[in-house]
Amino acid sequence: MKKVMKWSLILIPVIVVAAAVFVVGGSYLEHRDAVAEEKEHYPAPGELVEVHDDGHTMHVYAEGEGEETVIFLAGFGTPSPVYDFQALTNELKDDYRTVIVERFGYGWSDVTDHDRDIRTVVDETRTALAQAGEEGPFVIAGHSMAGIEALHWSQTYPDEVTGMIGLDPLTPEYYEEKGESPSLSGAVTFLARSGLMRQQPEVFDENFDAMAKGLLSDDDAEVARTLFLRRVQTTNMGNEADKLTDNVATVLDAEIPDIPFYAAIASENQDGKPFIQSLAEETGGASEVFEGDHYIHLNQPETIADEIRIWISDME
Repeated sequence: MKKVMKWSLILIPVIVVAAAVFVVGGSYLEHRDAVAEEKEHYPAPGELVEVHDDGHTMHVYAEGEGEETVIFLAGFGTPSPVYDFQALTNELKDDYRTVIVERFGYGWSDVTDHDRDIRTVVDETRTALAQAGEEGPFVIAGHSMAGIEALHWSQTYPDEVTGMIGLDPLTPEYYEEKGESPSLSGAVTFLARSGLMRQQPEVFDENFDAMAKGLLSDDDAEVARTLFLRRVQTTNMGNEADKLTDNVATVLDAEIPDIPFYAAIASENQDGKPFIQSLAEETGGASEVFEGDHYIHLNQPETIADEIRIWISDME
């Protein structure tokens, strides 16, 4: 009896581990095959362009015509910038050229090992736009962390920027005083890479803000879900988080650009509000507080689009 118990204590953990490996391994293989099918079934709607001549491509999605071209840059960790900005660009594309550039590791853009320092990131975006035939000067509209990108772009290439628009943006002064670098969850990364997240559809429904707020059609939700499943906490996103402190320092080391900064501030962002308001005032721009959370462009796309029209008119 003692021998049976002894072997049971050894075999049960082995069986449990083997079963777990079997389940995870099977899930990973299914996930890999599903991703390949989804890429073929749902190709990028915009242009895929090379920026480093290494075979990796970035996605540039443009709509509309107009005298002004507005470049939309997503906040940290947004799996699908195209669908994240859709509600807002739908309101603006009849008046302006709207262009969404997906950084490496986001949306239909490839995952790469290129450095995520702010100079590289901004130059990749500029090169992608040039390769896609988009001509400046531009209005740069950045959500959250992309506010830092807009500032660096304006500091380094002021002739290319007509004005900046922050959508509840991160400002360097706020980060320096109160901010913390975003962190990635190892558990979430494991669920995403292993494909186990596919067994939990509510994760997408509840955590992709455009979906959670009921802004996607059934067809768009189907596509956005596939992007979410392969673009949650990518390597590029992790590297962006690691580089944020250095990137903020780069922006702080340069002079504030002589280009107006306008901002839509979420009412829930009480800590960041004074820093955003100060930056807008210092650059000759303006700011407005809107009721809602950090993804403010999804809370009030129509109202913010109206405000953006006023701001762009002020830039002229």
